[in-house]
Order: sequence, then C-alpha cells, then structure tokens
Amino acid sequence: MLEKNYDIPLHDIKTIVEVQEYSIYYFSSILLVVFVLVSVILYFLYRWFKNKNRYNQRKEFFKLLDSLDFNDTKKAAYAITKYGSIFKNDSEKHSKLFEQIIKKLKLYKYKKDVDKFDEETLKIIQEYKEIINV
Repeated sequence: MLEKNYDIPLHDIKTIVEVQEYSIYYFSSILLVVFVLVSVILYFLYRWFKNKNRYNQRKEFFKLLDSLDFNDTKKAAYAITKYGSIFKNDSEKHSKLFEQIIKKLKLYKYKKDVDKFDEETLKIIQEYKEIINV
C-alpha cells in the first residue's frame, strides 16, 4: 500500500501561546490580608480580656468602704482611714474631706472602748463616699 501524506496547511489554527496565570498571586495576597486582619482582631480581643480581668485596687477599696459595718466603730474608723486614703489625692475637695474625716475619726481610734459614730461624722463619711469616682 501506498502511503499518502496529506500535508494540508491549516490557516485557522494558531500556535500555542503561553497564558499568564496570576490567580495564585491573587489567592496568596488575599490569604495574607485575611491572616493579618484575623491576627489584629485576636490581638485586640486578647488585650480587652486581659484588661477586663485586671485587679483594680480603687474599685475594690470603694466596695470595701461602701460595705463597712458602722456598728463596730473602732474597726470602721481604721478601715475608713485605710480604704479612704487611696482617694484623697483625687482632687482638692477629696483632700479636705479626708482631712476632716481623719480629725473626726481620732476620737474613735486609739481607745479600748468607743461610742457609736455621731451624726456629723456619719454625714462627712457619706459625703466623702458620694464624691468618689471609680
């Protein structure tokens, strides 16, 4: 048999061309941006939870000062001096009121038996507790 070779030139078909593919670069850049955003969000959440659970001495002292039992006058006088001292430098008004409280509380300290707080002392203590900002 005779072999026939058909070399017909094809004019409609063009040669293979290399197509530039950038999808891997797009995907990696989007992945990087998402990773950075998630990292930043996680960092701020971590800081928020860390600060949320931080011990606040002013808040704790205010709670203790607010929950004092005025029936035990001597203990209360010492506790007011201890817990109230942290707030005395907040403003000029705080300093003056705290000094008045200290003067009033000297009557109830350093003695074996003491009487109940008088009305004026209780009024000054209550006024001092009201102006405290925590």
